[in-house]
Amino acid sequence: MLAQQKQEIIALFQAALAPVLAGTSLTPSVVLERPRDASHGDVACNIAMQLAKQLKQNPRELAQTIVTAVLANPAGQGLIEAVEIAGPGFINVRVSAAAKQAVVKTILSEADSYGRSTAGAGKQVILEFVSANPTGPLHVGHGRQAALGDALSSLFDAQGYKVTREFYYNDAGVQIQTLANSVQARARGFKPGDAEWPEPAYNGDYIADIANDFKAGKTVSASDGLPATANGNIDDIDSIRPFAVTYLRNEQDIDLQAFGVKFDNYYLESSLYADGKVNSAVETLVKAGHTYEQDGALWLRTTDFGDDKDRVMRKTDGTYTYFVPDVAYHLVKWQRGFVQAINIQGSDHHGTIARVRAGLQAVDMGIPQGYPDYVLHKMVTVMKDGEEVKISKRAGSYVTVRDLIEWSGGGDIAKGRDAVRFFLISRKADTEFVFDVDVALKTTDENPVYYVQYAHARICRILENWAGDESIFNDVDLSPDLSPLTAPTEATLLATLAAYPEMLARAQAELGPHQVAFYLRDLAANLHSFYFAEKVLVEDEAVKMARLALVIAARQVLRNGLALIGVSAPNKM
Repeated sequence: MLAQQKQEIIALFQAALAPVLAGTSLTPSVVLERPRDASHGDVACNIAMQLAKQLKQNPRELAQTIVTAVLANPAGQGLIEAVEIAGPGFINVRVSAAAKQAVVKTILSEADSYGRSTAGAGKQVILEFVSANPTGPLHVGHGRQAALGDALSSLFDAQGYKVTREFYYNDAGVQIQTLANSVQARARGFKPGDAEWPEPAYNGDYIADIANDFKAGKTVSASDGLPATANGNIDDIDSIRPFAVTYLRNEQDIDLQAFGVKFDNYYLESSLYADGKVNSAVETLVKAGHTYEQDGALWLRTTDFGDDKDRVMRKTDGTYTYFVPDVAYHLVKWQRGFVQAINIQGSDHHGTIARVRAGLQAVDMGIPQGYPDYVLHKMVTVMKDGEEVKISKRAGSYVTVRDLIEWSGGGDIAKGRDAVRFFLISRKADTEFVFDVDVALKTTDENPVYYVQYAHARICRILENWAGDESIFNDVDLSPDLSPLTAPTEATLLATLAAYPEMLARAQAELGPHQVAFYLRDLAANLHSFYFAEKVLVEDEAVKMARLALVIAARQVLRNGLALIGVSAPNKM
């Protein structure tokens, strides 16, 4: 059922309640729900049961009063087929066939805009995801973040929000020095296993590539920032460090480009120190009175804000603990005007949530208690040739995103990107996921992305066989009569198409992009069922044209949903 139709039914109920509530202070909200049993109707309402006690009436009698008024209201003609009372006072509404069929013309009229909303107009949101340390290629966990973050960003965009996608570079700290030491050791001719090899170190083959390019005096550039040119002096660690970081940022850019993910902004952790943001945040916390000195260290009294224990901010050696720049960074987000901020991170970051939020509360700037929001994802296990894959030769210790894309497409980057994106959002973020490359390569119903894309291709083939002019379906005066769409599989497909906008709104509100993948699989299943049950290109012209309009509408929604999660909609497969 379309949102507008729901609102019309709610208005009918409100009009029916007006004389019942006259003289009272009651202002109830009419809520429509989908019945658990579809045979009971299209929507149900329990407003009579809610109000019966307050109005001192029998709930079934009150329900009958409401039903009588709803059926008598001329505004419901053409929309409502029947209204029935069930049980102690539930009101079940059946929508007319014409109202259900109306979704087809709505979709054909709105096209790419179908499902989009202006609910978030005037609001802005920042989503931070991937945010990988520039110390190696992106791993499959980063891939899951990229798929989740990009799809969630698109969901907010579809609801009218102004969306900023941000990548936060942890380019300061011990890991950066470890990277520089590893590259320097490689440049000097050492390799993992040698007595001279540093501990700790990064051991992947990519370290040798960086070392060779550094000795060759090459120039590398990331997607933002100044290029870095190597001076070739293997004893100059201060030159190796920025070259290695920029080299890996560029490599991560290439991986993200292959994955089809773009960011609006890149924010460097090092800039928080260079611009004095970290020191400023600490000074603000001290002035707010939520810190104390103990054993030569500066502590933040995070227990005042729900943490299980107080946290050290500045260690005895004068350096800050890792959560301090996180607090400074999110304070900057707030100061940039982002009243809603969402972080998509691995579940290993769970322990930082309480202390970051506590730090933001402690600055006493009116930041909400739940700021920022978090979507935490669990690990991804990669299976290939029936066995778990744990190590990539290039990375040295993990499977990279690029590996996964290349494997899943059989060398075809576009095909692999589709599979990886769809698979990685096809489960709730907080569930572990087994990515089976063998399944991603299958051209059968067992492969979910193939199953959905094939539904789109199947419709394209039907239209190709028809060989007619699709533009007639865009003309209100020429568009066909939809009344022949009465078969059970047609009714199911119509209901699924009508549910798309509501699904998008719910997925955005619940920060659950997996719901889009679930929906697309259901839509594909219903399209395939319709295809096998009802022939489209029949001799009866009226039936044929109505069914063509239906499949064109289904194709449009498949395209819209796939585009939202960054997956292509091929015309042939």
